[in-house]
Amino acid sequence: MPGLIGKKIGMTSVFSADGRNVPCTVIEVGPCVVTQVKTTEKDGYEAIQLGFEEEKEKHLTQPEIGHFRKAGVTPKRHLAEFKGFGDSYALGDTIAVDIFTEADFVDVIGTSKGKGYQGVVKRHGFGGVGQSTHGQHNRLRAPGSVGACSYPAKVFKGMRMAGQTGNERVTVQNLQVIKVIPEHNLIMIKGSIPGSKGSIVLIEK
Repeated sequence: MPGLIGKKIGMTSVFSADGRNVPCTVIEVGPCVVTQVKTTEKDGYEAIQLGFEEEKEKHLTQPEIGHFRKAGVTPKRHLAEFKGFGDSYALGDTIAVDIFTEADFVDVIGTSKGKGYQGVVKRHGFGGVGQSTHGQHNRLRAPGSVGACSYPAKVFKGMRMAGQTGNERVTVQNLQVIKVIPEHNLIMIKGSIPGSKGSIVLIEK
């Protein structure tokens, strides 16, 4: 699906036509530059590679520098591929936020906030406290039984336990575009999206 690379700015709220207060996320989208065009004959599929945000050459490897020079563009910090653009763009073309319109529905892909090692209450939403009477001592946020002893005598794969939480790729689908501000390369999307302020996201139609 066609899309662009953006940076999460933060959250705000706007009033709809019927007076409702709608929470939304502000994203700086593009402008993105076409750094590679992939074709079925050469690559086996059709897509375009887009670059976002300027980068200094000293932070790149020689193959990366050659890649950008071949495309005739300045070095970019973030790259991503998108399908669905067809053959309407060539190397060096710039794609701006105006490919989106108000009332469009988009999917947003980002990396969720990392929360470190967490217990089952925070990681999986377990009830936690339970009965505080009947002699319960210090097991208020414990996971409880993870399996029987004699049979099946093992812990089944996928058992919800404590562990690393967050910092993973998350896709949120069918979010409505509330407003597009082309002069500032901004787009406002209804609801929240994964990631912290300043994190990179992909927005697909």
